[in-house]
Amino acid sequence: MSGLIGKKIGMTSIFDENGKNIPCTVIQAGPCVITQVRTNEVDGYEALQLGFDDKTDKSTVNAAKGHFKKAGTAAKRKVVEFQGFDGDHKLGDEITVEHFAEGEFVDVSGTSKGKGFQGVVKRHGFRGSSKTHGQQSMLRAPGSVGAASYPARIFKGMRMAGQMGGEKVKVQNLKVLKVVADKNLLVVKGCVPGHKNAYVTIQK
Repeated sequence: MSGLIGKKIGMTSIFDENGKNIPCTVIQAGPCVITQVRTNEVDGYEALQLGFDDKTDKSTVNAAKGHFKKAGTAAKRKVVEFQGFDGDHKLGDEITVEHFAEGEFVDVSGTSKGKGFQGVVKRHGFRGSSKTHGQQSMLRAPGSVGAASYPARIFKGMRMAGQMGGEKVKVQNLKVLKVVADKNLLVVKGCVPGHKNAYVTIQK
């Protein structure tokens, strides 16, 4: 699917024509520069490699400097490949937020907020034990996790405490509410994964 690289600005809400308040997320989508063109003859598939968000030469390795120099652009912080672009695109061309239109639906991928090491109540929604009848510091405990002499082990996949968040998440079918071309802003309905200023990919 074709798309763009963007940066999550934050959440807000807007009113529709019926006066309903709709929660939405503002994304800075592009402009993205084509840093490489994949072809069937050379690579065995067709795709466009897009770069987003400039970075300094000091923080760029020499191999990457040469790669971006071929495209005639500055070094980029985020590089992603997309397939499914229509039309003829050349190295160094820019793709802006006007690639999307109001009313269409997009998929947004990103890395969710890291929550650290969490217990079963927060991580899996366990109820916990009752607060009365003499419970002894077991309010948020996981309870029994194994059996007796058989099977004498804990089954794989048991819901237990552990690392939460920091995973790649895709939210599908988000409606595009507004496209602000002069500021490269995309307003989509609902929430997208990640913290503020986190990189996301928008696909349609």
